[in-house]
Amino acid sequence: MVTHKIRRIGDVEVSAIGLGAMPMSIEGRPDEDRSIATIHAALEAGITLIDTADAYHLTATDVGHNESLIAQALASYGGDTSNVLVATKGGHLRPGDGSWTLNGSPEYLKQAADASLKRLGVDAIGLYQFHRPDPNTPYAESVGAIRDLLDAGKIRLAGISNANPEQIKQASDILGGRLVSVQNQFSPAFRSSEPELELCDELGIAFLPWSPLGGISSASELGEKHPAFHQIASELGVSPQQLTLAWMLAKSEQVIPIPGSSRPETIRDSYAAVELELTPEQVAALDAA
Repeated sequence: MVTHKIRRIGDVEVSAIGLGAMPMSIEGRPDEDRSIATIHAALEAGITLIDTADAYHLTATDVGHNESLIAQALASYGGDTSNVLVATKGGHLRPGDGSWTLNGSPEYLKQAADASLKRLGVDAIGLYQFHRPDPNTPYAESVGAIRDLLDAGKIRLAGISNANPEQIKQASDILGGRLVSVQNQFSPAFRSSEPELELCDELGIAFLPWSPLGGISSASELGEKHPAFHQIASELGVSPQQLTLAWMLAKSEQVIPIPGSSRPETIRDSYAAVELELTPEQVAALDAA
């Protein structure tokens, strides 16, 4: 079973493993130099997908911190970054007190996209995703705003996040078949997004697992909490984290995990998963774990 290094989001080729940049901007974030070094290490390893959101920040005064950090890292990188796809999101907010709120109104989403455009310093956002459904706004209206941004050329690709199967189908219809990605939580501990993964596989839509290693506080304990992953990783001589990403890649050609990282060594270990080939028996054992 081969896990290819290259996958597709719409008509864009990207690395099979992306970089989730959120840990560089929220609680416990590292200093700026280490964050930029981590992004540079990801690029040097071959990663061409970086995921962010305007809500990845700490206080109400540094909204979009993560987007600005990525723009700075790309600008200071010595190599070619023309093939890097930056994916950002709007519609989920952090007022600055540690809480999260939602705003899926079309007016807000268009305003948020304009702000993200400026922070990223681009003419059009590579991939823009509706971050999370807002119960106070009809889903069709929120996705309609994403369609309008796509039609206006402010975004090149359109995606959704934290969506169920019906919302995926609805978004695809509203976008006229131009829905290219779904970003949902999926990990060894959180598998309730299997139906969404299977639907994306069927429709040819990229599925981007967020927190694929269990989240910032749990990633280091992955092997302890999931013995089957620890056992097979030990047999192969790799980390349980690397095995987890290889398992996800083996499940579908549409899967592109985006592990969060704030250290060069962890993103290098994650990217090495593209070279790890698992047998059908190993995949089945991990599926059943």
